[in-house]
Amino acid sequence: MPFNALIIGASSTIAQAIITHLVKDPDCQRVFTVSRTAVNFSANKVISLLSDYSEASIDSVCQSLHAYAGTIDKVLICNGVLHQGTEDSSHAHLVQMPEKKLEDITIKQLADCYLSNSIIPMLWISRLLPILKREEAVKVAAFSARIGSISDNKAGGWYSYRASKAALNMLIQNSAIEYARRAPNVKLIAFHPGTTDTPLSKPFQRNVAKNKLFTAEFVAEKALSVLDQATPDQQASFLDWDNQPIEW
Repeated sequence: MPFNALIIGASSTIAQAIITHLVKDPDCQRVFTVSRTAVNFSANKVISLLSDYSEASIDSVCQSLHAYAGTIDKVLICNGVLHQGTEDSSHAHLVQMPEKKLEDITIKQLADCYLSNSIIPMLWISRLLPILKREEAVKVAAFSARIGSISDNKAGGWYSYRASKAALNMLIQNSAIEYARRAPNVKLIAFHPGTTDTPLSKPFQRNVAKNKLFTAEFVAEKALSVLDQATPDQQASFLDWDNQPIEW
């Protein structure tokens, strides 16, 4: 069945794999992409929109998308940050790695994580409502993480990342309540992609079992499969790559 998709944070490794998959899908008519720089896809079905993810820029992109209101079936919000820089002592000022202890916490790291992992996805969810509202089903997945589950937290650490993903989950839950009243055919999902072989996870891959480190192509297929299986029920869902529920 023909459909259109919107991929936000389109320059990420997983997003690029999702776009590649959609370009090859004959049922996909259009792929709207949002990124800081234009995505490198020559397919005619890819419509590239630029955003610096400021509030004004997000408003501007959504204004452009109003021309396609009621035609978008799938949305993936792929924005997020885990670390910045590398663990190189000669460039220590560039490093912003997940906190291992309370003394590592800084205002900047907390603020950066909340901006990328919570605030920006929430702005998209809030601004897209009139564009997504329609009689047919629409599925929206924002990239969260199992580590953002409050009830599942047994290890501690990674304060900024955990808290920002937990905040995103609450924002998705809260949004689903209002969407149920104003756009009941939209399904909101907090999606956990698993540990994927991307620059985001690179510093931490040594602790991941080989069968638990996924390729971006695998996660792209799984993310789209989760959307395909979702049904609007006026509730938010927290799902992993295998479409299994995660405790909030």
